[in-house]
Amino acid sequence: MSFPENKKQEIILYLLENIDKKEKSLVKKVCDIYMTTPRTIYKYIDELEENLAIRKIKRGEYELIKNETNISLYRSKGELESEDKIYINYIKPRISHLAQNVRSIWSYIFSEMVNNVIDHSMCEKLSISISVDAIKTVMKIHDDGVGIFNKIKDYFDYESIDEAIGELFKGKLTTDNVHHSGEGIFFSSRMADEFVIFSSGKVFSHKKFDRNMVTDNSNNSENGTLIYITLSNHTQKTAASVFNEYEDEEGDFIKTKIIIKNYFDESPMSRAQAKRLCMRLDEFKYVYLDFEDVEWIGQGFAHQIFSVFAKEHSDIVIEPVNMNDDVRKMYNHVRGTNEN
Repeated sequence: MSFPENKKQEIILYLLENIDKKEKSLVKKVCDIYMTTPRTIYKYIDELEENLAIRKIKRGEYELIKNETNISLYRSKGELESEDKIYINYIKPRISHLAQNVRSIWSYIFSEMVNNVIDHSMCEKLSISISVDAIKTVMKIHDDGVGIFNKIKDYFDYESIDEAIGELFKGKLTTDNVHHSGEGIFFSSRMADEFVIFSSGKVFSHKKFDRNMVTDNSNNSENGTLIYITLSNHTQKTAASVFNEYEDEEGDFIKTKIIIKNYFDESPMSRAQAKRLCMRLDEFKYVYLDFEDVEWIGQGFAHQIFSVFAKEHSDIVIEPVNMNDDVRKMYNHVRGTNEN
């Protein structure tokens, strides 16, 4: 059976995704979904093997072929002076076959993260690993410096590392206002499919993640920072489209979104927690609070945000999203009360 080229590529991508997931009875599954014959699917599989995208493990089982590179750079050797030079020499050649929008995202993320390492970490060694297969690219950036969360905590004199991490979620946070906008981590974490920072035994993640996905033991170190990033090689996202979600027509960064489950370990209850959450929110015009997977919130927490803070900052739109029934009831309760 012959398919048009666009349909063929759709089937091949589906094949690759399910090989990556180690799907059983792969050929039968693809035949059932696309109403085609095993002969056609095996032809596509043969092409993928010839193109070195996959390799056969045993009858009916395949795996993606990963092209992996590890790089170590040292400040004492003058190798940590320019993130652009590092990108051009080591990263760009390994992703040159990807679509322009994907390369642009990687260029932005890499430049922002490595510039942070060069300017802020005070590290001696920067280690970069990049793994590219037919589905996705995975990058790990590890430095042996002071640790990003400790740096933020000490600079702003926060009470805890958790408070420092919480401020990272909002964006516009930098220890060098003259040379940095404080937007790099915020936008990078939203461009990537997975973006996780490990430092000082703590984790920053814009989305839920599988802790087993990072096998590099360096993330267990008390010193330094490890950043783990993945991005589909076939993503339709663009760097510009991500910026557009949070900017106005003039390009000002006016929106932020905070995932409450990532900000607090447990359902937030107190006014103190709410006051911590509201720090620097007056730098934005629109604030989206995502309550997905939050079972409940305390009255003090809800009242401080949706009554006290909202009245004091009537020019800011605070919009809760993904509330379950119990969270919505508390939200409605405090919105309708004048209790102090």
